[in-house]
Amino acid sequence: MKKFLDLISEEMKKAFGAAGYDRELGKVTLSNRPDLCEYQCNGAMAGAKLYKKAPIMIAKEVAENCGESGIFLSVEAVPPGFLNLKVKEGFVTEYLAGMAESEKFGLEKPENPCKIMVDYGGPNVAKPLHVGHLRPAIIGESIKRIARYAGHDVTGDIHLGDWGLPMGLIITELRERLPELIYFDGTYEGEYPKKAPFTISELEEIYPTASAKSKEDAAYKERAMEATFKLQNGERGYRALWKHIIDISVADLKKNYEKLDVEFDLWKGEADVHDVIPGMVDYMKKEGYAYISEGALVVDVKEDTDTKEIPPCMVLKSDGAALYNTTDLATIIKRMKDYHPDRIIYVADKRQNLYFEQVFRCARKTKLVEPETELLHIGFGTMNGKDGKPFKTRDGGVMRLEYLIKEIEEEMYRKITDNREVEENDARRTAQIVALSAIKYGDLSNQAFKDYAFDIDKFTSFEGDTGPYILYTIVRIKSILNKIKEQDEQLMEKARLREAGSAAEKALMLEVSGFNAMIEDAYKESAPHKVCAYIYDLANAFNRFYHETKIISQEDAEKKAGWVALLLLTKRILETCIDMLGFSAPERM
Repeated sequence: MKKFLDLISEEMKKAFGAAGYDRELGKVTLSNRPDLCEYQCNGAMAGAKLYKKAPIMIAKEVAENCGESGIFLSVEAVPPGFLNLKVKEGFVTEYLAGMAESEKFGLEKPENPCKIMVDYGGPNVAKPLHVGHLRPAIIGESIKRIARYAGHDVTGDIHLGDWGLPMGLIITELRERLPELIYFDGTYEGEYPKKAPFTISELEEIYPTASAKSKEDAAYKERAMEATFKLQNGERGYRALWKHIIDISVADLKKNYEKLDVEFDLWKGEADVHDVIPGMVDYMKKEGYAYISEGALVVDVKEDTDTKEIPPCMVLKSDGAALYNTTDLATIIKRMKDYHPDRIIYVADKRQNLYFEQVFRCARKTKLVEPETELLHIGFGTMNGKDGKPFKTRDGGVMRLEYLIKEIEEEMYRKITDNREVEENDARRTAQIVALSAIKYGDLSNQAFKDYAFDIDKFTSFEGDTGPYILYTIVRIKSILNKIKEQDEQLMEKARLREAGSAAEKALMLEVSGFNAMIEDAYKESAPHKVCAYIYDLANAFNRFYHETKIISQEDAEKKAGWVALLLLTKRILETCIDMLGFSAPERM
């Protein structure tokens, strides 16, 4: 199906053409004065210079050519030359009926679906997730879901930090504590135990202890660097320990990401490209891209058009060690070889913008990607507390993500059970569902690059621009439909959309009609906040209609059946949208 606004624009372009003007002047937009009209066209203003004519004269001539339109209810030319438009109720009804009967509400399939990889998450193994991991996880998950809904082939990769000095630090600390472990016996040739010699809780204590020691004890750090070198060069015992670290960490990460309803198709990490690096380095040297600068291997990425300094991209440190640049470039090689993506999207802190600029330029200069392959960094802002500073615990530490989730679940449980008798298990389950909406909507409703304040009181409110408000609206619609079904099950089967009988009903229908255009915009701009803005407006439009209309007690069966059809479509679209945002609605609240 064509987008609703495109159909209106086509009709207006016909009117401009019929009046003797350039058809392209007939582009229609949503009205910025909804009290005066539903849509507007400012083409006469642009045409004034082109045709050396007063814009109001052009507007009046165009309006006269809309008299026989099957789309416009009214076209009014107003000074200094605007065209105020209202559309016919029948046209809206026909369009929504087409949406209701079509797959994905009539969203047009892309002519050339893209292969997209979304790199998001990025946690380090052996460390618990903290609030800093929240934004990349939920923004990346939503971008992935929106792109899939839009008809593209999308793969999500967590890109674990699982290779490097942190691993050497853990192994070194384990050796100091448990030197008798067979992993440290260089003469051992048998099978290593399948069970790890540590738990996830112990692992989460070992790493920060080792990290702190390395900062105070140079010899300790030297031993850790040596352990890292041995691990990366295949020492059997160290590789076996590393596998234990990965297995235990990934199991814990999956459990925590599951609570956020975040899923990754690939659980790849830096270790997966370790064997790619030597060949990549040799290639860059051989082709003359890389050279030694102050002992390090670098690639110049500055361009003549740059107005600011862009430092070279470092491929290897002066001691020959790899760094993030190295593994990210090697990962690009592997992704191009294994998946051939048209676009790779990286969801990471906006403060890493220069880093990604260097890596992307290096990948292009060294021909690691095809010229048409798009490399995109979605930079997100900081999640702050109410004081405007980065979100911390009461004692000033970085809060573990599972604690934040638990805190919001408890707040939702309190609100759900406040002055009400609710079965414990139902209340707990509902609290989990609504808490997730509060967390995700609270974040995603902001443009990704902006910093925002994490306000638990605001985010858990059932009023205003919040996740719980959206869910409350969906549950309200479910409740109305259930009551009507109890009254007359046959009425549900007779539900057919009818022309709007009130301004509030038409406003709701017009909000529904904008779904396809919103999805296209949200996909093109990798912008979950556009989905949030749409469903907030849609929820508001429904609630205005609900408060002005006696739906359940309506005795006119035809009217009631029309409203049921509209409610069913509204509910389906709201549920589709929240799924793209990564949460769902309960049956009751």
